[in-house]
Amino acid sequence: MTRARTPRPHEVDEARRDDRLLRAFRDRGRDPGWRTRGLCQTVDPETFFPAPSESAEAAVALCRTCPVRGSCLAWALEAGDLHGVWGGTTARERRAMAVVWRSGELDQAPQVAGAGARVPGQGGPVDSSPPSMDRRELLRLVNAG
Repeated sequence: MTRARTPRPHEVDEARRDDRLLRAFRDRGRDPGWRTRGLCQTVDPETFFPAPSESAEAAVALCRTCPVRGSCLAWALEAGDLHGVWGGTTARERRAMAVVWRSGELDQAPQVAGAGARVPGQGGPVDSSPPSMDRRELLRLVNAG
């Protein structure tokens, strides 16, 4: 088993600007029943835990279309789960996000609470709309993994 490395400073900086992290912060605790509505319920759980030599793209693509990805990512960050794909993020991405999540920086930034939120330290709005993907493309990605 490979030991996970500490995120580099530039990875933490990228996490600070990641709209997925801001969505997770906004959605944390909002929906205790999020697990029952996740799109992950429709595919094999192994899809979300690829071997180190396998791509996680199929799982990440499915998550991009999921209505509960913010709550899912918030749970993973709160629980410290750094394995598999949660909320459309890989374990590597979540390690960097976890640094920001645990630092309290997001608590200090009240402007991240709603739609059109601004990223701390940045001037532009965050796009919180989900990317579109048709069902055929989604199934192709899931079955390719």
